[in-house]
Amino acid sequence: MTPKHWTRVAALAAAVLLAFAAGAIAGSAEVDGQSRWGANYFPKVTLTTQNGEVVDFYDLIQGKIVAIELIYTACEYSCPLETARLAQVQKLLGDRMGRDVFFYSISIDPVRDTPAVLKAYAEQYGAGPGWLFLTGKADDIELLSKKLGLYSEPNPEAKDGHTATLLIGNEATGQWMRGSALDNPQFTAQIIGNWMNSWANARGSKSYDTAAPLQPPSKGQYLFATKCVTCHSIGQGDKTGPDLAVALATRDRGWLARYVSAPDRMRAAGDPIANELFAKYRTVRMPNLNLNEEEATEVLAYVQSQTSRADAPKR
Repeated sequence: MTPKHWTRVAALAAAVLLAFAAGAIAGSAEVDGQSRWGANYFPKVTLTTQNGEVVDFYDLIQGKIVAIELIYTACEYSCPLETARLAQVQKLLGDRMGRDVFFYSISIDPVRDTPAVLKAYAEQYGAGPGWLFLTGKADDIELLSKKLGLYSEPNPEAKDGHTATLLIGNEATGQWMRGSALDNPQFTAQIIGNWMNSWANARGSKSYDTAAPLQPPSKGQYLFATKCVTCHSIGQGDKTGPDLAVALATRDRGWLARYVSAPDRMRAAGDPIANELFAKYRTVRMPNLNLNEEEATEVLAYVQSQTSRADAPKR
């Protein structure tokens, strides 16, 4: 199956329960191999990691808290952003990664995404212990995606051929839920770190009475926070992508607005600067964020305002 066989339906920002085993709320019941969500439910599928190791899928999830997504490295739209978001969640979860929390990014383009390709992709996003990038036989991946509830019917009109959905679960308790892979990283980390652990690590919250009044963000600030901050900083150096303060100081503003709104089209057209950036950042594609040039200009204006504030004399 090719990536075009996967549709980009809108992922739910609110979590949707797929399964909730009896007693899971109290955290008292464990799921055995013969329960609805135990070993008998999941297909016997073997996959290959970015390190070339052959693994059984159920062994990857048994007794663990997991987050599972479908990606492919040639993706021009959501995959780079959702992978970068998951990298932020990884950082927030800290040393729980590889101990009781594990991430699995499964390629839906196994012909192109060999272990070596996936390894380079994982390194670019800073994947650490507990985060595996997986490939395998196309039929096995299709079967697995259907059982996980991540499959969508083929849609030739889909731009990306991919659904930006994140499946989160705890195999031991039978808790499973599905949400957006593009969701706020802090929210996703809370769901994985606290809710999926039967609230064992939940912490008390401060009262709303102590909260400072919220200032409504500008349009550019909102777009930067929701579309750009995952991969770019303003004056703090390169992340997955270039520092936007430096880009603003060294690139033509009109060119930047065009590139931000349609990086995929500029690469396809052979724009030399776009291709230079593609090569510099080790072939990680800036995704098409569905911004028009007016919105891109708003983002750049916000970057400029933050750059000017940083350069202003300190009192």
